[in-house]
Amino acid sequence: MLKILKSGLQTTVQDLGRTGFQKYGVIASGTMDPYAHRLANLLVGNNEQAATLEITLAGPVIEFTEDALIALCGGDLSPQLDGEAVGTWRTLAVAKGKTLTFGEPRIGARCYLAIAGGIDLPAVMGSRSTYLRARIGGFQGRALEKGDELPIGDATQQQRALQQHGENDFDWQLAPARYFEEPVIRMMPGRQYDLFDEDSKERIFSEAFIVSANSDRMGYRLEGSGLALKTPAELISEAVAFGSVQVPADGNPIVLLADRQTTGGYPKIGQVASVDLPLISQLKQGQQLRFKKISVADAQQRWIEQEQSIHQIKAAIQLKWEEWT
Repeated sequence: MLKILKSGLQTTVQDLGRTGFQKYGVIASGTMDPYAHRLANLLVGNNEQAATLEITLAGPVIEFTEDALIALCGGDLSPQLDGEAVGTWRTLAVAKGKTLTFGEPRIGARCYLAIAGGIDLPAVMGSRSTYLRARIGGFQGRALEKGDELPIGDATQQQRALQQHGENDFDWQLAPARYFEEPVIRMMPGRQYDLFDEDSKERIFSEAFIVSANSDRMGYRLEGSGLALKTPAELISEAVAFGSVQVPADGNPIVLLADRQTTGGYPKIGQVASVDLPLISQLKQGQQLRFKKISVADAQQRWIEQEQSIHQIKAAIQLKWEEWT
């Protein structure tokens, strides 16, 4: 059991999302940084889909009421166990009664806490992800609050064996994902790219944009010099995706994220390459980003390379586990 002693800014239960229901108007939701979520689960021997805690900026205080095997991946939010700093992107054995806290965010905005066995809450439409606006999934459809207690799923025999080791005994650690203060985000031209005037098509790939304070899990609003269509156009709403870049009438782009709507009618100037979605998801308000044009073929190749890398990491972790058990 995980007991929440302090809520943090926004701590929610998330997995890889609620797929297959967008045609009914139900959003996918899910983790903002799928890469960090997946690797955290692999480090503790879970299925990649298992529910984790998505911790945003000011983290919670969590008490472990039983021995546990955990991993923290994503942004570095200065985690500590009973006041002692612990590493991220590695496997940690945590003894019953210990308390996990977080400090100042060093880099990134979101950290993912995976625990062996996963967070065992009821699935809603096949997912444990929290959709805050509809109040479904996760823990009672909301962010965690002081006093909440989260049940943990049954650990495997191999996971239980590793729980017996001390926190500093494991000698492996993954290379952290590279998050940047001013990232360059690879983006493909969108379906309505050619509706924009030539100046806007040039500036989207040459100017810097700032993440607005009016941003959340649904989307990041970007502030810039303003983009414009060649001529005003009324568009029929169509499906949108994680990373679609829409431009409303004010000319400031919106990058749609995990809690995006299912359809949208604003013109889409671009689509962020999937491999770069974590870079955007880890940005804080006021940070700056730039876009770089990429082809669909190149974006697909980058995705294939990432999946091959994850497969190799999974195999290497399993070999390490076999050495220890």
